[in-house]
Amino acid sequence: MNAGKKHLFDDPRNVRRLIGILFVLSALLLAVDYFYHRHLSFEKSEVDLPQEEWFGFYAIYGFVACVLLVLVAKYVLRKIVMRSEDYYER
Repeated sequence: MNAGKKHLFDDPRNVRRLIGILFVLSALLLAVDYFYHRHLSFEKSEVDLPQEEWFGFYAIYGFVACVLLVLVAKYVLRKIVMRSEDYYER
């Protein structure tokens, strides 16, 4: 199709730059959470967890949830959805 045309991310330097930008943005967001930790959309209620006050709680919570989703998809859903190798040859 596009034999001679190079994509933006074919160059490893561009990939490293993008990863670096993502790390810097993550660090900035974590710093903002440290200096400006308040959630206006949450009002005090009976279900408030003391862990929500921890520094970086939502970042850690999101990371753990993402890893768990990948692991569940890899090991549990694979057993449900996967077909045998000769499935389409029948």
